[in-house]
Amino acid sequence: MKSSATAILAIAIVSLPAMFAQTPGDRTEKAPAASGKAVSGRDRKPIIRPTIPQADRHEPGKVFIEYADRLEKPGGSDAQVLIGNVQFRKGDMFMYCDSARFYEETSSLEAYMNVRMEQGDTLFVYGDELYYDGVVEIAELRAYPGKDVRLINRDVTLTTPVFFYDIPQDVGYYMVGGTLDDKVNTLRSEQGFYYPATKDAFFYMNVDLTGPRQNDTLKMYTDSLTYNTNTSIAQLMCETLIVNKDGEITSTSGFYDTRTGIADLYERSLIHTKRGNTLTGDTLFYDRESGFGEAFGNMVLTDSANQSSILGDYGYYDELKDSAFVTGNALAMEYSGKDTLYLHGDTITAYMNPDSTKVTNAFHRVRFFRNDIQGICDSMSMVEQDSILYMYYNPIVWNGDKQIVGNVIWVHMNDSTVDWARLPEIGLVSQHIAEDCYNQMTAKDMTVWMADTTIRRLYAEGNVQTIMFPMENDSTYNKFSFTESSFMDAYFENGDISRLIMWPETTGKVTPLYLARRNSYFLEKFRWYSPLRPMSPSEVFDYPPEMADLAKQNILGRMSPEALTLRGRALGKPAPKIAGLISGDAPVQDTVPPSDVSSESLPTQETPAEVPDGDPSEPADEQPASPSPAETPVIPEEEEEKK
Repeated sequence: MKSSATAILAIAIVSLPAMFAQTPGDRTEKAPAASGKAVSGRDRKPIIRPTIPQADRHEPGKVFIEYADRLEKPGGSDAQVLIGNVQFRKGDMFMYCDSARFYEETSSLEAYMNVRMEQGDTLFVYGDELYYDGVVEIAELRAYPGKDVRLINRDVTLTTPVFFYDIPQDVGYYMVGGTLDDKVNTLRSEQGFYYPATKDAFFYMNVDLTGPRQNDTLKMYTDSLTYNTNTSIAQLMCETLIVNKDGEITSTSGFYDTRTGIADLYERSLIHTKRGNTLTGDTLFYDRESGFGEAFGNMVLTDSANQSSILGDYGYYDELKDSAFVTGNALAMEYSGKDTLYLHGDTITAYMNPDSTKVTNAFHRVRFFRNDIQGICDSMSMVEQDSILYMYYNPIVWNGDKQIVGNVIWVHMNDSTVDWARLPEIGLVSQHIAEDCYNQMTAKDMTVWMADTTIRRLYAEGNVQTIMFPMENDSTYNKFSFTESSFMDAYFENGDISRLIMWPETTGKVTPLYLARRNSYFLEKFRWYSPLRPMSPSEVFDYPPEMADLAKQNILGRMSPEALTLRGRALGKPAPKIAGLISGDAPVQDTVPPSDVSSESLPTQETPAEVPDGDPSEPADEQPASPSPAETPVIPEEEEEKK
């Protein structure tokens, strides 16, 4: 009561000069002419014209009345009633309305109709009602049903039915749903906070962001999001889905520039491209416009169309070129069939050629595993269109109890099994029989056809040499045969030779084991490399010491210049075809009868007992023609060949 009395007395003192300035006739207002009666001064309501004290407008916590057409002080009330063109000021913030109640003691107020707040020439807030609590210095603005409170800060517009503005913190916020628009994006959420000074906005609960492009609308869905209206960069704070015409991004942490489409993503984010590929990693960099994604830590790139994946410690994916690179524990997996191929190398690349052929290359310390086939080499190219593995530099392939070694090896996959293998430059095929007994064959050019992981045919030409250990009736081995010829064509049933022809001349001998020296059991280039063989998917990452020693030598001699050229060229045309023999139903030398050559006697022959029509030295209809450099998919040159 004492403070109220003091306030009234202060107002009266301030008003005295104006009262003394009035003439006696001014002190009594006349009644309307129609009444014909005068109203005494004691009966009229007192009207107090507001005056502007010369006070510091930046006094902390203080609100000042700047203007009103009328100001009344109802009896028994702590509120001052202001009517008409009402204006308040708190620091640099001005508040306007048609009418208001002002509580001077707490600097609180209630404002009605045409309410607006202004700060400088950049911040404007419009509403229908304003409730300002002078104790906590928070303004609450409300809009009538069907309308919204609007905050305008240069290019930013925020709309909501109920809006709060914390003046000391310079932050506006809503709790019942709102929308923020800037010149780039539109954001909606149940709760939101906006800082005009820093242009930072925080959104919570059912947040969605819509981009500016009409034909390519960017959409972002999350429950928490930080956004800067000046940079248009969104900071992801929890699981977020980003959708556009180029694909999708799923992330729980990171930054996304909505203007440029560049993202820095953390905590194993996932990019799903429009091609159907996915890229994930511990940390991702992604440029939407260029279609370039870079992964750091535990990268995984999947190609759903080709049912393959590439993994590693670091890598990148170029969506426009459909190419990829990975290194550090690099692993390629191909699972289009019933079995999965695991391929490891120091570096793995994959790319799409102009003819839409997908090629995967592996460089150095290459090891691969599949249940029916395993292998090692220095470098390899895998062509998905023709399902061929091209292996270079001391390649070795294992299939069951068989080992294939060559300077170059081509392996063809068909329906997830090995269909055929070609050794175009010196090859050695071995099969473990028992203890130190191995069937062996070498030639300058060899082709092996498989059926259900077993050999069904073997063709060789050029300096053909064989060592065979025939099984006796009592399942023992007591002799071996050595033969030489220029050409050989052999057919197998259940792993055993059923037909064999060799031409034009064949020489050889049979030696009992008890008369043979142990080193005569083997061809000159024979080695059994079982310690190097990967026996499980995890063993493709192993690097045995024997493999390091192997890299320092050439098992069967140097590769020819033609092979080096093939390896050094980029893919030009589709891979070579095998005329008449790609299909498992194709006939295989039906006119060739079993050879007269037996394990007991190996006489010299000028020609085979019977041969098909035509020159057997040129079985063009049956053999895979040697591809030209332009026809063979190979690994691009990475370094100069070792001399």
